[in-house]
Amino acid sequence: IYHYMMKVLLLGYKDSDVYKYLNERYDTHQMLDILTVEIASQFDYIISYRYRHIIKQDVIDNVRNPIINLHMSFLPWNKGADPNFWSWHDNTLKGISIHQIDSGIDTGDILIQKEIYLNDTHTLRSSYNKLDSELENLFIDNFDKILNKEIDPICQTKTGSIHYKKDLTSKQDILRNGWDTPVVEIKAKQI
Repeated sequence: IYHYMMKVLLLGYKDSDVYKYLNERYDTHQMLDILTVEIASQFDYIISYRYRHIIKQDVIDNVRNPIINLHMSFLPWNKGADPNFWSWHDNTLKGISIHQIDSGIDTGDILIQKEIYLNDTHTLRSSYNKLDSELENLFIDNFDKILNKEIDPICQTKTGSIHYKKDLTSKQDILRNGWDTPVVEIKAKQI
């Protein structure tokens, strides 16, 4: 079922397959600024993908449908910032998750997720690109099911991990080649 007149807001960038997919099917808008209740209330669905701001509780409480976030980790592991780096550093599952946004950081109910096998030949950049591509495809393949309420949200367990932007600053010695650092070098420095 296509919802031709449905208004969708993408919190993220236009240079993605997610934006292209949404824009071809719905009345789609895009923004990178901080989301307010006034803006959010204009849309039927809001999708967060590579969005850099925490969405405030008053916005979450005043939307028509739960805000959907595309996150590059196998939740509940590596909530928050730089999940790809931390999955290598902490030796946790690699994967992708689509979840509803709640008041926590990446703690909302999971709609769908997928574990992704990545071998040691990757760099941070190539593993990020692989996860990003898989995440876009997972969203595109399942958005109609989400709209039609064919996917039952699953409550996250209280286990897992979370990292903040500041956590990466203490690991700069590991990232001697920035995002082109081989993942084997990160795994070798695990604590």
